[in-house]
Amino acid sequence: GADRDLQTVRQMMIDFLQNHSQESRPPACPSLDPVLSSDITALFDKNSDHYTAVVVESNNSYVGREVILDLIQYENIVVKRALNSDKPFLEKLGVTSVPSCYLMHPNGSRGLINIVKPLRSSFSSYLKSLPGVRKKLLLPLELPVKENKEESTEIKQWKEFDKSKLYMADLESGLHYLLRVELATHRMLEGAELKTFKDFVTIAAKLFPGRQPVLKLLETLQEWLVSLPLDKIPYDAILDLVNNKMRISGIFLTKRIEWVGCQGSRPELRGYTCSLWKLFHTLTVQAALRPKALINTGLEDNPQIVLQIMRRYIHHFFGCKACAQHFEEMAKESMDSVKTLDKAVLWLWEKHNVVNNRLAGDLTEDPKFPKVQWPTPDLCPACHEEIKGLHSWNEDHVLQFMKYHYNSENILYKYTESQTDASETELGDTREAKDKNLLKKPSGNRENNILDQENKRDSESKVLDKLIGNHGPVKDRGKIAVESVNREESRQSVSFLGIGFSNIDMSLCVVLYVASSLFLMIMYFFFRMRSKRWKVKHYRSSV
Repeated sequence: GADRDLQTVRQMMIDFLQNHSQESRPPACPSLDPVLSSDITALFDKNSDHYTAVVVESNNSYVGREVILDLIQYENIVVKRALNSDKPFLEKLGVTSVPSCYLMHPNGSRGLINIVKPLRSSFSSYLKSLPGVRKKLLLPLELPVKENKEESTEIKQWKEFDKSKLYMADLESGLHYLLRVELATHRMLEGAELKTFKDFVTIAAKLFPGRQPVLKLLETLQEWLVSLPLDKIPYDAILDLVNNKMRISGIFLTKRIEWVGCQGSRPELRGYTCSLWKLFHTLTVQAALRPKALINTGLEDNPQIVLQIMRRYIHHFFGCKACAQHFEEMAKESMDSVKTLDKAVLWLWEKHNVVNNRLAGDLTEDPKFPKVQWPTPDLCPACHEEIKGLHSWNEDHVLQFMKYHYNSENILYKYTESQTDASETELGDTREAKDKNLLKKPSGNRENNILDQENKRDSESKVLDKLIGNHGPVKDRGKIAVESVNREESRQSVSFLGIGFSNIDMSLCVVLYVASSLFLMIMYFFFRMRSKRWKVKHYRSSV
């Protein structure tokens, strides 16, 4: 019956808690009675170390009491409720409709919260997302506070950002960390690890909405991995290509970490894990927006492909093994139910919120960026609904929001590093190194110049040397044998790559060279035979 309805039972429980006598009230239960307007105005001139939120509502509303109970697990905030019976008090606060929420900040500022939908879930979500508001730890731990120069530098370099935008600096910094740091823990890639890395590079090359130099790097890396006839690849060879040791023009990936939307209040918080989520959200959305992007890669016609590659990547490479185990459990539970590219977008969004819910109040949570259900009502009001007093997601609007938020048109390029900036930095470092060398030895020595040129050729050919060496079983041993015999020729070809030639260009040169040689040989034999015939004919006529 009606008395068994979920909303009715919840309201009965709230009435039961509110009607407790003061003697028998549980210590953890806050007061649910409305406060007087004079008590609220008395707080205006008092300094506080926490937020104070006042939900103004009608007498028969349960929103204020529900928000109070939602926030009792959180610290640095106190929630009270007031009734709308005192009209002068409402005018003083600027309240024109109820329910409304009036917020007093620790710094003394105060004002009404601008909420499009005045729902319990909207108020609770907004208050939980305030900086410094976080879940209380069951066992409070006293962590040593580190105060050093690095931390103070980090605070000085805080970057202002728009949380409704996606920043390319976060995505590129994440790629840099993935390729140059996380992957570096594996000295040799083989078997399932190599297959996972190849597939990741393929979807990144086809779906990543990045700048042209980064895309060219990913495409070159993908072509290189596909063309290699090796069952094992040393990580150093991959790193040489990522660092562009072959001097291929137009290739660049920043070597500098610049977290913007993923920056934390301390260096060890957020950062790479945040950017990895953003990267895979971007790839799932791009796959849904461009369903033909993966044609002829062997990965098409599979709506789960980005999720499966993410699952394998986290299993093989992600540094946090407990996190990898949790993700694997979620994948086993429901990933097989994904049947469309849109469902893949929603699946990853849903699981990200599951992770946020689990980590809320954890030691790894950033107090400035609490773990809340995302998108928050201020970012997407239409995504949030309330059915019989319970929060509900409108998944159609969530999908629409995800496709907008992770679209290339919503990406800002502020704080990204250009190739020119990186070159100037490297040039400065090179000049410093040269100055040090000049102090050590005089310049102008011809033998030293020759040695420098040879060392340069050796460093440029490091990729080829590593692949030509014995790194495991090889599918085409004849080809590798020829390459090992002609190592000097390979070194010379690398110097050609230094001025911007790709593998395709070099292949075309070889084909043209062979064709020209055959043509010259044919012409030579043709005129040689013709010359002999003319000599025989001339000899007979004279006789």
